[in-house]
Order: sequence, then structure tokens, then C-alpha cells
Amino acid sequence: MLLICINRPAKRNGFTARMFRELAEAYTRLDDDPALRVGVLHAAGDHFTAGLDLPSVAPLMQRGERAVPEGLVDPNDLGIPRYRRRTKPMVVAVKGITFTVGIELMLAGDIVVAADDCRFSQREVKRGIMATGGAPLRMAERSGLGNAILHLLTGDEFGAAEAYRLNYVQKKVVEPAQVLREALQIAEQIAAQAPLAVVATRRNVLKVLEEGPMAAMGEFEATQQRLANSEDAKEGVRSFVEKRAARFAGR
Repeated sequence: MLLICINRPAKRNGFTARMFRELAEAYTRLDDDPALRVGVLHAAGDHFTAGLDLPSVAPLMQRGERAVPEGLVDPNDLGIPRYRRRTKPMVVAVKGITFTVGIELMLAGDIVVAADDCRFSQREVKRGIMATGGAPLRMAERSGLGNAILHLLTGDEFGAAEAYRLNYVQKKVVEPAQVLREALQIAEQIAAQAPLAVVATRRNVLKVLEEGPMAAMGEFEATQQRLANSEDAKEGVRSFVEKRAARFAGR
């Protein structure tokens, strides 16, 4: 498991260009290290992130440049040419202020745990810019056109209960201190499963959303055959017969 911490609490974890680069480097490490099976993204201090540090990031936007170097895993997982897409699961723990890039990072993850003190806002329209880290795509995908348009065009604030209702959050907890603990428990459960099967299952779910059900179903047989011939599948059978927990190696 790789624990990734957004660590600039004195500035409410406002994202600078350097932070985007370092986050991409961490995501790339997760994908490249075979010993790592799942990532957990969380933040230091009372807030997940207040969003973009505009004085740091605005010059890049004006030049049409990205803070993430080409060739790394894109934390927003947008499938942009010359950037890698994450293959391993990411659990995101959010609390307090979770604005703009914070929402986009959590929606780009796979499972989100939120504290009941969360304040969400996709407020780019208040700054004369547009959300380009995936919010228009994923908010509409998860909550429907009307709900996405409401929050994108007003830049209003909403809480954890609304985020849960809109399917932006999978679990909400009462105390902010419990958020990371809950996220780690979920990550540990994922890490205990067969790594090849986890990656293949996640990829197939994304294919349903991005390419449609028929494309996802078209990969069922070939993927299942490949997995069934893996060492992990053989270990799965042995553990079933021997009535014990499986010990998966990712092979």
C-alpha cells in the first residue's frame, strides 16, 4: 500500500505546480512498484485542499501548459496523450474544505471516504476559468446532467450528505479523524485480494463507462482465461480446498 499525503496545511493544502508534479510522481511510483497494490490519498491538517494556488498555476494555464511532466501517471486519469493512466486502485480520504481540484482528484480515484465536516465546491466559474481536471465529465456521469450543471455553474458549496446522495462519495463518517482509518481499512481489504484480478476488474469497469457494455463484455473470455492461468488463480483454488486465506503474489 502507498500512502500519499497532500502536505501544505498552512495554506489549506492549496495546490502549486510543484505539488501537481510530486503527486504525479507518487502515482507513477504506485503503478511501477510491483510490491504496491493500492494507493490511499489523504491530506495533512483540517482540510483536503482549498483548490488551486492560482498565483502558482495561472501562468501555466495562460501558456496552455500542464504542471505534470509527460510520461508520468496523470492523477486526474483523463487519458490525455503522452500521459499514463493509473492501473492500480486508489482510495481517497477527504475532510474539511475540498474545493475544485480536490473534487476532481477524488472523482478520479476509485473509492471516496468523506468526513461529515466536508465542504465541497467546484468554483472555477467564480474565478473566470473552467474545471478541466475531469469534473464536468465525472460529475455528470455520477449524478446526472442537471445535478452537475447546478454545482458547476453556481460554484455553490455542498456538504458530505449531498456528495453522498450524488454518488461522489461512497462512504461518509462522522469524525474527520476516522476518515483515514476507514480509507486504510478499505485499502487493506483490496490489497488482500489477487492483484492481477483487481487490476483487470477495475479496468473492465472503466471500459464499461468509456467504451460501453459491449466493449467490456468483449474482453470477458480472454481476460478470464489469462487470469485462470495465473499463479494467483492456482493459489485461489488451493486456498479454497485447504480452507485458508489465500496468499497472492501478483503472478
